Amino acid sequence: MKDIQNLRDHRDIDIDKVGVKDISYPIVVLDKHNRTQHTIANINMYVDLPRRFKGTHMSRFIEILNEYRREITIENFPNIMAKMKERLNANTAHLEVEFPYFIEQEAPVSKAKSLMEYRCRFIGSLKDKKEIILEITIPITTLCPCSKEISSSGAHNQRGIVKVAIQFKGFVWIEDVIDVVEGCGSSPVYALLKREDEKFVTEHAYRHPMFVEDVVRDIALKLDKNKDIGWFRIEAENWESIHNHSAYASLERENGETK
Repeated sequence: MKDIQNLRDHRDIDIDKVGVKDISYPIVVLDKHNRTQHTIANINMYVDLPRRFKGTHMSRFIEILNEYRREITIENFPNIMAKMKERLNANTAHLEVEFPYFIEQEAPVSKAKSLMEYRCRFIGSLKDKKEIILEITIPITTLCPCSKEISSSGAHNQRGIVKVAIQFKGFVWIEDVIDVVEGCGSSPVYALLKREDEKFVTEHAYRHPMFVEDVVRDIALKLDKNKDIGWFRIEAENWESIHNHSAYASLERENGETK
């Protein structure tokens, strides 16, 4: 049968990324406390397309996924991307895997246990060398320092999110990054709280007011001490409770740049 994709394209234009998006697929993630965690990921796979080819072979991406079924882990990222380059005659390969990750969480007073969900994403690329970024989205509570200072009673607080992206120099646990972030807000967010827990969390947040600027700076100081991290980017966004806007702060550093 005629292979249309391999025909010469007359427009003579390289394409940076071609491939498949939004594939739901089971993966295995390392779990600090339970060794491994099985979850369902949303996967994107791309390669570059040289100008001489009309198109890529989309079915080959799915074939590669099927070859690595039950073995799609962060450790296998380089192998999967190398296979993509080889099978699709490409110079570069890109692999994005987004998934929910669950950690058993204990309420601060009642000790009631529940599962807390965090959104995680691995972003990989392979050309002459591999690059892999881990991105985690973590909810936090913040209480406004300005509101606390100027009010005779109370202060406004809000739920927010922190996105942390890191490049590895060594091995980093997802749980350890989450612990750093949750310790830099006014309070963590919990899936299950009893009344005694709500009292504790409310009062704890009041004693630890934080701007988004405070959050990203404190996280940066802690991540900078981790020698297994080569680069990081931190974004904090508060969904303001008394304003019609969000508060936002972001910083990006090579490890060792934060003083």
